[in-house]
Amino acid sequence: MALTNRYKSAPGAGTLAALILVLVFGSPWYVDWARDNTDPDSAGGWFLRLLAWPAWRFDSDDSIQEIFADDLRAILVVVLTFLFLYLLPGSQLARARGTISQFFAGWAAFVFAGAFAALFTTLIRTNPSLLGAFQAAGDGAEYGLFVGWIIGIATLGGYRGRR
Repeated sequence: MALTNRYKSAPGAGTLAALILVLVFGSPWYVDWARDNTDPDSAGGWFLRLLAWPAWRFDSDDSIQEIFADDLRAILVVVLTFLFLYLLPGSQLARARGTISQFFAGWAAFVFAGAFAALFTTLIRTNPSLLGAFQAAGDGAEYGLFVGWIIGIATLGGYRGRR
């Protein structure tokens, strides 16, 4: 088999999983479907709507500034996921590939990425406030907490650098 766990890096695999999550579940088509077809008062509906949090879009009735902030937030979730996966020591210092530390490092990286992406993009919105920035960071952290386990699983078994 040409592609095995031996050839993937933990930061690369986690970033690819984050990119797929943002592209698929943040797409305008999924966001519209989740809004129209799920019940926000059920656990499943809440989760399906949460998956759509880093929504990106090209057209809307909102201002260009708001659209740019939403698109930048989706991009930053992916970029910051890579950055935090690279910087967090769990995936790099684990004694063996596939350990639980890689899982938690991937999960934590996604929590941090969601929180910081929301925090940074709040600053370019039309009426930024400190309270709005804190609330947005909380929403991003909530997204990372409940969806980040997917990134944690993706990083399991990844190459951790020099041995």
